[in-house]
Amino acid sequence: MKAIGYTKSLPITDNASLTDIELPEPIATGRDLLIKIKAIAVNPADYKVRLNTPPAKGEYKVIGWDAVGEVVASGEDATHFNPGDIVYYAGDITRQGCNAEYQLVDERLVGNKPKSLSYAEAAALPLTAITAWEILFEHLSIEQQGADSKETSNEVILVVGAAGGVGSILVQLAKAITGATVIATASRSSSATWVKKLGADHVVDHSKALQPQIEALGIGSVTHVASLNSTDSYFESYTELLTPFGKIAMIDDPKALDITKLKMKSLSLHWEFMFARSMFKAADMDQQGRLLNRVADLIDQGYIQTTLGKNLGTINAENLRTAHQALETGRSIGKIVLQGFELS
Repeated sequence: MKAIGYTKSLPITDNASLTDIELPEPIATGRDLLIKIKAIAVNPADYKVRLNTPPAKGEYKVIGWDAVGEVVASGEDATHFNPGDIVYYAGDITRQGCNAEYQLVDERLVGNKPKSLSYAEAAALPLTAITAWEILFEHLSIEQQGADSKETSNEVILVVGAAGGVGSILVQLAKAITGATVIATASRSSSATWVKKLGADHVVDHSKALQPQIEALGIGSVTHVASLNSTDSYFESYTELLTPFGKIAMIDDPKALDITKLKMKSLSLHWEFMFARSMFKAADMDQQGRLLNRVADLIDQGYIQTTLGKNLGTINAENLRTAHQALETGRSIGKIVLQGFELS
């Protein structure tokens, strides 16, 4: 099968950082599904692994954790899907990724692709949808409500880095199935326009002091923070903005935080890592498949839209290097996707 991989961690400007290769087609056993890849998306996790996790000597490492594909075979213990089913998923960071024509994935991590979206549109969603869902409802414990409910709550969530992949779906989920007021941050006019389109109630500029901007909104104290980048830069601001017993959830990797600043208001800090369930074979791994199906329903019912920002075309090393380079700038809006492999 065709795949894109690397043998050593290199800067993305080096053509050897990601190369076109051929690998044996994997075989499904146990609860695994064998998926024929239709489209993929690229995430910061991809370049972080590429830069920091070289494969064993003489081997290729294949990364990628956002995919849409067709089930072509299943292991003897798999019961959730049938050959021909079109699915979407993020998968398991400890296994071969989706930058290949075929991939094995545990059926418990898989959901049915939203019927109303194309392969590329759906590929933009799994990893970020899982991350956003776990932030909102497992870490921050935001109260869910029906998608048709017009009821508002006293919850006010600040989403820092809202125009990126996770923020783009988190803002939509918060508006679709919670009554919270959503404050999104964006420093560029294009980013501000994007998050407003996705439903943010208010937009503030994270390149300026947050507290005076939020106080000027006149909506009361922030109760929750989704910190999607630069947590160390804003951490002290969060502790000032949050109401007592407020919650912070982050996904980035700050070098150091002074958590003693949380004590006076009894604030809590949560660290989201959507691969935790798959890495440690958690008893509730199937929660990811369930939430992906719920997100697919919300999309097909018109409450949420794809977060696809740019489609770079065919899945190959050259286009993947372009995608990684764009993500590494930290200025990407929405998700970058690729679709289909070149014909032999």
